[in-house]
Amino acid sequence: RMALAHGDEDHNTPAAAKPLDLSGAVTALPWDVGGPFSLMDHTGAARSQVDPDGRYQLLFFGYAACPGICSAALPLMADTVAALAQDGIEVSPLLLTIDPKLDTAETMGPALADLSPAFIGLTGEPEALNAAYSAYQISFEQLFIDPEYGPIYSHGSHIYLLDPEGEVLPLLPPVLPVDQVVAIVKRYTSDPH
Repeated sequence: RMALAHGDEDHNTPAAAKPLDLSGAVTALPWDVGGPFSLMDHTGAARSQVDPDGRYQLLFFGYAACPGICSAALPLMADTVAALAQDGIEVSPLLLTIDPKLDTAETMGPALADLSPAFIGLTGEPEALNAAYSAYQISFEQLFIDPEYGPIYSHGSHIYLLDPEGEVLPLLPPVLPVDQVVAIVKRYTSDPH
């Protein structure tokens, strides 16, 4: 006898499912995330969520000395920005620190320049940082102190794609291959919401 579950539903026979095609989809997030921030970049200049050059932005919350997920996310962002630049699409990669004591305007620049000269480090006063964390629903916790890297944090791992005005588009997991992230960014830059 055939195995049935949930009434007449047959789990032994695969249902004919139509594949979902999201290749052209540009949709908004189903929840409210993001918002204004007023911080300082690694050169000491004031910076908000609006890109001063009208570029799309890849935003990540982490810290420059992170040996964990940042070591995957930040190179992915750098490689994505370089690949997009070859196609004439300029995107700003941003690291908004979760450790402002370690990531100062002076220390972030050299660490990020090793990844890409386009990288922008963001920091600020505690109140301004907390406002950004709250707007982007960021939580993190210091786990321990590593003798080599210093404080080690548990923190979020998504990369936020922002339009030039700072509106959040999709969240990108840092495990995607560069070509897939490039394709997603191109979808938005060619067909903005």
